[in-house]
Amino acid sequence: MAEDKEQLKAQIKKLNAQATNLKMNLHDLAEALATGWEKIPEVAAQAYEAYKSLTEARSRLAATSG
Repeated sequence: MAEDKEQLKAQIKKLNAQATNLKMNLHDLAEALATGWEKIPEVAAQAYEAYKSLTEARSRLAATSG
């Protein structure tokens, strides 16, 4: 059980880094709308999925703590 919890924490750390990176990519696109606007839907979808996965992992961790 403790191992699962530690694995989940490691997964959350990885997912958080991915989500943050995608958030910054989306931010960079917004700053350069004249040149990168066509990439917005793809990057936004990736960021959405990353944050969804992160939220789900955090919920699983909370369930193991309680």
